[in-house]
Amino acid sequence: MFSGVSGLINRGHKIKGTVVLMRKNVLDVNSVTSVGGVIGQGLDLLGSSVDNLTSFLGRSVSLQLISATKPDANGKGKLGKATFLEGIITSLPTLGAGQSAFKIHFDWDDEMGIPGAFYIKNFMQTEFFLVSLTLEDVPNHGSLHFLCNSWIYNAKHFKNDRIFFVNQTYLPSETPAPLVKYREDELVNLRGDGTGERKEWERIYDYDLYNDLGDPDKGENHARPVLGGSDTLPYPRRGRTGRRPTRKDPKSESRSSDIYLPRDEAFGHLKSSDFLTYGLKSVSQNLLPALESTFDLNFTPNEFDSFDDVHSLYSGGIKLPTDVISKISPLPVLKEILRTDGEQALKFPPPKVIQVSRSAWMTDEEFAREMLAGVNPNMIRVLQDFPPRSKLDSQVYGDHTSQITKEHLECNLEGITVDEAIQSKRLFILDHHDSIMPYLRRINATSSKAYATRTILFLKNDRTLRPLAIELSLPHPGDDKSGVVSQVILPADEGVESSIWLLAKAYVIVNDSSYHQLVSHWLNTHAVIEPFVIATNRHLSVVHPIYKLLHPHYRDTMNINSLARGSLVNDGGIIEKTFLWGRYSMEMSATIYKDWVFTDQALPADLIKRGIATEDPECPHGLRLIIEDYPYAVDGLEIWDAIKTWVHEYVFLYYKSDDTLREDPELRAWWKELVEVGHGDKKNEPWWPKMQSREELVEVCTIVVWTASALHAAVNFGQYPYGGLILNRPTLSRRLMPENGSAEYEELKKSPQKALLRTITPKFQTLIDLSVIEILSRHASDEVYLGERDNPNWTSDTRALEAFKRFGKKLSEIEKKLSERNHDEKLRNRHGPVEMPYTLLFPSSDEGLTFRGIPNSISI
Repeated sequence: MFSGVSGLINRGHKIKGTVVLMRKNVLDVNSVTSVGGVIGQGLDLLGSSVDNLTSFLGRSVSLQLISATKPDANGKGKLGKATFLEGIITSLPTLGAGQSAFKIHFDWDDEMGIPGAFYIKNFMQTEFFLVSLTLEDVPNHGSLHFLCNSWIYNAKHFKNDRIFFVNQTYLPSETPAPLVKYREDELVNLRGDGTGERKEWERIYDYDLYNDLGDPDKGENHARPVLGGSDTLPYPRRGRTGRRPTRKDPKSESRSSDIYLPRDEAFGHLKSSDFLTYGLKSVSQNLLPALESTFDLNFTPNEFDSFDDVHSLYSGGIKLPTDVISKISPLPVLKEILRTDGEQALKFPPPKVIQVSRSAWMTDEEFAREMLAGVNPNMIRVLQDFPPRSKLDSQVYGDHTSQITKEHLECNLEGITVDEAIQSKRLFILDHHDSIMPYLRRINATSSKAYATRTILFLKNDRTLRPLAIELSLPHPGDDKSGVVSQVILPADEGVESSIWLLAKAYVIVNDSSYHQLVSHWLNTHAVIEPFVIATNRHLSVVHPIYKLLHPHYRDTMNINSLARGSLVNDGGIIEKTFLWGRYSMEMSATIYKDWVFTDQALPADLIKRGIATEDPECPHGLRLIIEDYPYAVDGLEIWDAIKTWVHEYVFLYYKSDDTLREDPELRAWWKELVEVGHGDKKNEPWWPKMQSREELVEVCTIVVWTASALHAAVNFGQYPYGGLILNRPTLSRRLMPENGSAEYEELKKSPQKALLRTITPKFQTLIDLSVIEILSRHASDEVYLGERDNPNWTSDTRALEAFKRFGKKLSEIEKKLSERNHDEKLRNRHGPVEMPYTLLFPSSDEGLTFRGIPNSISI
């Protein structure tokens, strides 16, 4: 791309440049009072005056251009003269909020060729965030763009100078020869040497086990098993920090409040998504202990007495002592999220599930519909064998065959038999039996009391689902080998039987809530993507086409995962306190990871595996859906195909043949390490793509993009809209089903609402749960959505830019189509009794709690 023009540059020519950066103190998160203000006017209040920018002038920051076309005696691109920032540009239309621009002029003549990279040195004590460098008037080349988006620390911290490359795209074999060594050296720097504790300013990407979830030095109850590195508890790898081991367990890593991240993975509150992330930390470190003290003092009773009591969370709120309010109010994130409004009360916004009807969530149709359009829509599967059987080892756990009989079901099958319903694929199961049963005895030894559950459903003639039976199972009181004790609960709509049925549905949803949070949400999106983030940064240069394709889908993932290990999924964290699985949460997710198959994460493969779809070239997307009105699957297939079309176009732009792909050393190293280290506990699985063809690369990249964007959106942004009503998505169960003749049974007959509320999540855990899921369900004001990039100059390749434009246009067309579907009254599952149109896979969104929008990445 550079060849043939280097001799046309005039000797002694000066190249004009513009450097865009952000100062470290451009945003102090504690000074901002609203999420919107983070990227809005709040920045103007924080001292971005010209006076404060003069520190960048003089000999504070130097840049040095590197030639892409003229080598030195060692074959590396020639270095230009070190040049310093000259002056402040006070008005530049393209500047983002909080950004500052500086002029710079580089001495450059025809002996230097055309720039392809630059070094930068910071001689100040304070770091800054480098956004970009733009060169103008490069003879016969026009402008050159360097996208940086990186923290620049004092040069003394680094053995090697910081380098940035022009926004052009090269396979390793096509890299201009003078840039080859620079490209290779930068990847070596990013990999590090695997030793020592990482420092704040470093950008080193490396792997480690999940060995920092517990704190064994505090006592045995605070210890948690190491996840990963074993067949017993396999797990994807996380980013390595190198902290010292704990005193009592050398295999566990000591915990600290600040967890190392490669510096460019933690933007440091420059974005409002960081602001929301900071909010999660505030809930854990400030709100949770404040509320605990409130309930310890009995200022607020820890039980809801009626459904109206629950609904008061959205009107009057929960009254709190003055000293608790004073602890919360100074925290801007909590002030925004929890809206104390100057009153001594915490209030929450009414969740979408009750905005039309306060009671529609109780219906059987809505209970079933949320398996197709709710927050955990990829668990339901076709029932292929009857009765349902367990895959648990019968030598260890005995016989776990379901006790549900044909007689239980056939009274509600619209005149057909169970065999006929199975033959015509009209029976379905939501199975939360095997995942919880090995841990159920231990869970029920705590304050929690739960069942393993199986729910059988029937696809009616009107294409909605009807729940037919719920099986509640407990471990045999003798021992595990004796099997289970089960009871089958059938639907009822009056008398105490209807209250028992509502309780049975609550036990199902409690199981579903834990599985959703720890598996569908955490494991299958957050955790499995982190090794891809690490491997990509270690082995694919920033100028590699696949790096440019995938990198936007990694934004903030390591950041939020790191915070989760510190506040959410750790010993005593919010998940352990508010969800059924408790201290066994992460351990149970590791046992479920044993069955994780990368290729099954493709939406079509997932639907086929669950029996929900069959291959049919005559149908849209090549699949025939068994449940035609399945909002997650129908909308998801539209998005999946759009992603795959874009990825296919992009990959085939750069790899002209399968041989070209096989000969790419960076790609080979990336895939080898991803499989053998990043997901190393599954490295011997036969299903891993061999990465020998372009089609395999397309499938891999499509799965990564889908997982980080649309799948995460589908299981994340509905959390508050559905779960903000704890009655609809309870997270805990504390009592077993009352037995006839007991005091609890009498309470169920006389006060069914109180009996349910004494069984599910109590008030304290509800407040914490709602505070967290409200933050998790929000979009930041600077969110970048699928089909968008945060900078139009992400590549100089017009072919890629045109293909990406087509992708964005296709997504806009899909959004219109999805909106039209929501107006089709025949598609009852798209609204349900709660009249809540399914919008979770609409690509675009505004800021806030919107119940829609597909961000590029797992940023919250």
